[in-house]
Amino acid sequence: MMAADSDPESEVFEITDFTTASEWERFISRVEEVLNDWKLIGRAVAKPPEKGEYTTGTWEEKTKEINFADFKFSITHHYLKQETVESEGKEEPEEDALPLAMQDLLCMNNDFPPRAHCLVRWYGVHEFVVISPGTNCEAIISESKCNLLLSSVSISLANTGCQVPVFVQIQQKWRRMYAGECQGPGVRTDFEMVHLRKVPSQYNHLSGLLDVFKSKIGCPLTPLPPVNVAIRFTYVLQDWQQYSWPQQPPDFDALLAGEVGGVEFGKLPFGACEDPISELHLATTWPHLTEGIVVDNDVYSDLDPLQAPQWSVRVRKADNPQCLLGDFLMEFFKLCGRKESTEDILGRNSVEEDGKENSDITHALSKLTEPAAVPIPKLSVTNMVHSARKRIRRHRRVDESPLSNDVLNSILLYLFPDAAVDKPSDNNESKAQQSNPDGKTEQEKDPEDYNLYNQLKSAPSDSLTYRLALCICMVNFYHGGMRAVAHLWQEFVLEMRYRWENNYLIYGLAGGPPDLRCCLLHQKLQMLNCCIERKRARDDGRKSATAEGVRERKVSGCENGRLGPESAGSTATAGGMEVSPGKSWDSWSDSEDEFFECLSDTDELKEAPAEGERSGAKEASKAKPEGRLQPHGKLTLLNSDQPLYIPVTQEPAPMTEDLLEEQSEVLAKLGTSAEGAHLRARMQSACLLSDMESFKAANPGCSLEDFVRWYSPRDYVEEEVTDESGQTVVRGDLSARMKIPGNMWVEAWETAKATPARRQRRLFDDTKEAEKVLHYLAVQKPADLTRHLLPCIIHAAILKEKEEEAAEDIPSVRKAIQQISSLASKLLRHPNPDYKKLEEIINQIMVVEAVIARARSLKAKFGIGKGERGEDAEDLERFVSSLLEEPEVAVIGAGRGPAGSIIHKLFVSAQRAALLAPLEEEAGRGGGGTEDRKPAGGGGVPDFPPPAGREILLRTCVPRPAPYSKALPQRLFCVLMREEFRLAGAFSSDTSFF
Repeated sequence: MMAADSDPESEVFEITDFTTASEWERFISRVEEVLNDWKLIGRAVAKPPEKGEYTTGTWEEKTKEINFADFKFSITHHYLKQETVESEGKEEPEEDALPLAMQDLLCMNNDFPPRAHCLVRWYGVHEFVVISPGTNCEAIISESKCNLLLSSVSISLANTGCQVPVFVQIQQKWRRMYAGECQGPGVRTDFEMVHLRKVPSQYNHLSGLLDVFKSKIGCPLTPLPPVNVAIRFTYVLQDWQQYSWPQQPPDFDALLAGEVGGVEFGKLPFGACEDPISELHLATTWPHLTEGIVVDNDVYSDLDPLQAPQWSVRVRKADNPQCLLGDFLMEFFKLCGRKESTEDILGRNSVEEDGKENSDITHALSKLTEPAAVPIPKLSVTNMVHSARKRIRRHRRVDESPLSNDVLNSILLYLFPDAAVDKPSDNNESKAQQSNPDGKTEQEKDPEDYNLYNQLKSAPSDSLTYRLALCICMVNFYHGGMRAVAHLWQEFVLEMRYRWENNYLIYGLAGGPPDLRCCLLHQKLQMLNCCIERKRARDDGRKSATAEGVRERKVSGCENGRLGPESAGSTATAGGMEVSPGKSWDSWSDSEDEFFECLSDTDELKEAPAEGERSGAKEASKAKPEGRLQPHGKLTLLNSDQPLYIPVTQEPAPMTEDLLEEQSEVLAKLGTSAEGAHLRARMQSACLLSDMESFKAANPGCSLEDFVRWYSPRDYVEEEVTDESGQTVVRGDLSARMKIPGNMWVEAWETAKATPARRQRRLFDDTKEAEKVLHYLAVQKPADLTRHLLPCIIHAAILKEKEEEAAEDIPSVRKAIQQISSLASKLLRHPNPDYKKLEEIINQIMVVEAVIARARSLKAKFGIGKGERGEDAEDLERFVSSLLEEPEVAVIGAGRGPAGSIIHKLFVSAQRAALLAPLEEEAGRGGGGTEDRKPAGGGGVPDFPPPAGREILLRTCVPRPAPYSKALPQRLFCVLMREEFRLAGAFSSDTSFF
């Protein structure tokens, strides 16, 4: 035993603590851990909150989960983010200084914050911790559990020295009942609450509440220090009858009956169908009163809202007001999810031809061989509608058609205004740039808005595709839904076929190849237009053939030359539109059919100008040049002194993005084998081969070097060398890549024959491509069509909102529209956009529409825009814009300012409307401003209704619990409403001297 005492380490191997902590102790320990983790221990140094900082500052919160046995609690730290105060060599505040929360109880800078946690409003604290039952946990209702939690909080605060108040949520969550505590050096504040359904009659006024406050404090001093009082009464205006909501839904029947010609089909509706602002809340505040200054008891009250020194207003927005543009977009968007085809909707064979004889194939063949004795009918709306209409199934009655003839005529006239003239003009390209009634084209109005289609992959806002999208959107909403959409689309496809068969260019499409920046449907219509152009070029004879069938290639310098041995040809067309490489990949085919553009002899003579003027080498004079366009600068052929002529070449085949994708897939599938590579090169070189043949025909006796000098100047390298006689001369040679063995250009040059463009096989088979486009259009379901046109509709909606915002000038809306545009451009550029995210974009567009509608509603109510008030107009506009942006807006001049007098009138009108007979109400309205200002109106009608809510804040600083205790802040916040009575008290006591 002695050995063990002398050498204790040899005996003691471990120390075991056999005491067990209870669940309650563990819970207290967990609360202390969290307070430590959040660094809430000890005294915090911070400057007192400035005036209005609770509203303008940033509130943050942190949350953790803690358990009491198996019961879950969430503990949350709420705090106002403030700049850290640096102690610049100053001494720390005295040790017995009050905690910040106690100082907040008396601070008057942030009474009645408009947007804050309820505990901030009731107690004025800017930092606090809340312990509340976790989600799906029952409320803490029993008194013993509440006391257990409060004692846990008290022990935790005492153990850690935390000076941040901690609240515990008790009773049902909807009651927002809290009890809490704050501890400091020798001081403690208890936060208590009373919540009743009805206001007890003895406490329904200031004097009764003062009695409650004084009795609770129980101050032993006589006389009692004066109590500081702050009062706020809130009045609610719900009746807006004086200013009815001006928005009316458009009357489409009236539009169609007039001589407008359906122009209104191009305008999306806009605005709310109901007033987007449901209520106006006026808060009248008396911020600094001392008891005894005002009288407010059960018999009499001094608290007249018109006499209140401060007025502030907030508006309550209607929940999801019905807005026209949003409804249009949503109904259109819903079509994307439908599965029905046009046949399912309109019935099978809905476009079969009239009469049984047409079904006989012999008649179809005889039609091909018969001479066309009957001239092509004039293109007009009546002819157009008749030709489309007669193909609809005969046994379907007219009244069963989803769209009436009137509506259909108006739509077709809007889509195809060129059909209204008797003679279709040949230069439809000029018509593609449509003018608006104000004489400005879309591009001139705002280039940024016009070019928005590039970002959204939609279509220009003056194009047929864009107008079609607007029509389908309106037809879907107003004229029969999906059946009407299917019907209109069927008529549209018939019209496209009619134009193809009769060589009429499609109105409202820019010339040139399909614009890959636009949606696929727009590209398809442009492709059809290209086909019609080519067909007209052949059918219209010599003039059209030279002017439109064959295009000049403007080639100047290195930029416009053809640069790659495998490129299919990047050229600039006569219209100045860049043709992207690879446009002619589909032109190469194994078909033996050849198509020639036959010109007359005079054309051939015209194409070989100045043939006899120049005498060249013998080999050049042997062959007759054909298909010359113009000399290429001052260049001459390398083998002779003949000028180098640019040939007339075939235009590369236009391509839509789906065809390009198909071609790239085909080329990729050929693999990397030698045979595959050769086949790929051959497919890609169809345009190159055609150009070589045209070049050989135009320049007899030329060499590959001559061709390269024109076609890809960078591949002809010229350098200065010294010849045998010592003179410096310029010598040229092909580039290194042109000399690679097996080069495709060399092979193609050897196989190319001297054939002018007009006698070559067509690179672009317009008949086949047109039929492919028409078939593509015919098989589109309404859902497919909606997906194609959705970018155009979103584009139109954004433009509409930009236009409407410009009239209202709301900065937040401008920013929101920019965000919508950028988000939409990211989504719509994807081949398969996410439709859930597109729906979110439509919802954002609806939100913006509602904001603009609210601005209009407020402007109407405050008389802005009528030009009546001169000097006050700017103040009122500023006031209205602030109402939209901020949670609560102070009224300058209170009830006597410009905005205040209007608000007063609104209340007076609402009171008269509610309490007087309709006839008297009308008389009151007609009486003008002076009558409205009479406080009693006609027969004792008060100007204001009873306040919907009264908030009374009582504060004082008294010693508690003994006369010699330290003077500490006491506070009572009272809420009196029709269905609620709440007292939230913070009572401080001295724990050192009592």
